[in-house]
Amino acid sequence: MSDDKKIEGTNEAWENGDLGRSEDHVAPSAITQEMVDKAVDLKSISIRLPKSLIDEFKLIASLSGIGYQTLMRQILKRFADAEIKKIVRECILTKEEEAEKQRQLDALEKIEKKRA
Repeated sequence: MSDDKKIEGTNEAWENGDLGRSEDHVAPSAITQEMVDKAVDLKSISIRLPKSLIDEFKLIASLSGIGYQTLMRQILKRFADAEIKKIVRECILTKEEEAEKQRQLDALEKIEKKRA
């Protein structure tokens, strides 16, 4: 069994700031925003959007319990994934249609050769 004993009122002390807010026990982090972005493969961009759209994203995000920029990233990712799948399906369908047309042309060519 551990010798650690809970200090009475610890939860309340953290909540009200009696514990954990002293500058004597903190040091600035050497981790920069650029390091974080690189680690999670993010790139900052600039985009102009209607204020009403941003407000709608903020509302949806707050109801979902996430940040609005995180929500925007998730939505853009879902859209990009869906579009790529759609394009791939269309390419496959086009190739299949082309292959079917070629099979039909080959069959007609065989018929024509037999007639000649």
